[in-house]
Amino acid sequence: MLQDFQLVPETIIKPKSFAGLITLYESNYLRLLQLVPELHRLDGYYCSSVAGDLDLHLEIIDRSRYTATLSLSYFFNDNGRRMADPDMQVRVYFDGQLAEASAFTGKHRHAELLRLSHCHRHELDERWRRNTVLNKWLDYLIDHGHLLLER
Repeated sequence: MLQDFQLVPETIIKPKSFAGLITLYESNYLRLLQLVPELHRLDGYYCSSVAGDLDLHLEIIDRSRYTATLSLSYFFNDNGRRMADPDMQVRVYFDGQLAEASAFTGKHRHAELLRLSHCHRHELDERWRRNTVLNKWLDYLIDHGHLLLER
């Protein structure tokens, strides 16, 4: 049986199509649950620390019965200022099992995130861009051992 991380969303359904975007949202949801297994129960602020990587910060911004909005960030010290990068807001739809990157900072220090963020221009393209970045970042976080659990 194929695991979700083995699937490349762009090859399953036509890239930049609405159906492909929904497939990407589904993939984001599965990856997010790997990173935050108890997401449906969590509320508040959480941090994951692993050797060799920055601390990952997650905050539940808003929660209802069927949805949650969270922020997912690394924090850098930029000339004495604390700066979030990437600073991504994710909307989770528990009933539909979807996770959509609803917003993120457009300026990144990471070359790969910068490259991914400049791939598309219009609204559907913008959603593809945000959610492709989320999808790849979630893979990276999982591969590096991040795990956010209730304390």
